[in-house]
Amino acid sequence: MSSLYAMPCAQLNARADGWVAASVAELVRAARAAYVNEAAQSRYERVVNEVAGTIERCRLANNPEFSQRYPEFFGYVRLLSLSTKEDHELGFEVSDKQYFDETSQYTTIPDFLLTPAFLRSVCRFETLGAAKALLREMNRARPADSQLLFFSYASRHLGTPDNPDSYRRLLIVVPGNAAQSIPEKWVQFGIADPGRPKTVRNVSVVAVTPRDEETVNVYFKDFYRTYRRNGSITIKGRWELGEGDDPCVTCHKSGVLPVFPVAGSVSREEQAVMDAVNERFRSYGVARFNRYLDGTKFGPGLGSSPGLANLRGVSFETNNGRFNTRSCASCHHPNGLGNLNWPMDSTLISSFVKGGQMPLDAHLSRAARRQLYDELINDYFRVSASRPGILQAWLLGSSRATNADAESTQR
Repeated sequence: MSSLYAMPCAQLNARADGWVAASVAELVRAARAAYVNEAAQSRYERVVNEVAGTIERCRLANNPEFSQRYPEFFGYVRLLSLSTKEDHELGFEVSDKQYFDETSQYTTIPDFLLTPAFLRSVCRFETLGAAKALLREMNRARPADSQLLFFSYASRHLGTPDNPDSYRRLLIVVPGNAAQSIPEKWVQFGIADPGRPKTVRNVSVVAVTPRDEETVNVYFKDFYRTYRRNGSITIKGRWELGEGDDPCVTCHKSGVLPVFPVAGSVSREEQAVMDAVNERFRSYGVARFNRYLDGTKFGPGLGSSPGLANLRGVSFETNNGRFNTRSCASCHHPNGLGNLNWPMDSTLISSFVKGGQMPLDAHLSRAARRQLYDELINDYFRVSASRPGILQAWLLGSSRATNADAESTQR
């Protein structure tokens, strides 16, 4: 254990500010390393647990003066340490078992997507056309306002949880009914590559339920298919199968994710459906995760600036000149699409920025996008006594003071 965390409690309390500053620096460095390279995840978790263990051992959070000076730091470490526990793999305030027990009413796969005929047709690329034919047949019996929206595509971001090399998907949006408290469900089947049947098992469900007029609650669950020797296919929760799970909000800061597929992977006939699905995403309002997670406790995100600067654009120099574009935080904030804050997925964010999807309407060269991405990451994870990055400044409370000064100036 590092001497930073083996220090006697009396000595630590006497130099508490210095201990917090050193712990924040080490935590941010470890987080950046884990963001850049998954192999650094175990060291990052060790740092989190050492910080959390020292806080508990020396009862630092019980000191009113100390805890009131660094409320962001204490709350953040508590949440991060939860996600390192075996029964909190989802990263929520409650155990994984409790979350799935309480949210199963929202995340079950509709029965009409579990028939043997449909499951057989959706397990391989060669029979995907038959699966879509079955979906069209289902729609003939459904009211106009309950029509299934579906299309297939190739993801440019992530493979499925069970097969990181598989990018093909069939997405089915099952309309909900707010008046009857029936959630809208985004059901996504992983599709095996041509000639490789049964190599993908994952089916994911993201359920959206109205919370009020401007916000929705979002719930998640991954399922795995099991292909039996007799040809039958069964589906059960990934967690119930004992195959673990992933922290959902690492990727799903906005709840549902819009679809930006590999160019040409959506057929011309289904392009309009994809546009309608993305429009549905934009209509949901602000995503919340019920009492299971308060995303604001993870602090500001990429592109954030003190005070009202979040709503302005950003300007940066490249070898090709000066570019102006929108700040990430102009959309990604607590009352919008959620802060892009740690923990977050590097593959997803890198792909969105370098691939040209974000920032919106930013017509930048490939080199400029790479530079913008690097600057966003550096600004967020920078560790410096004189010029702290976004995460370090927030954890030390300095961004809170800056915001207060900005608000006072505005008044």
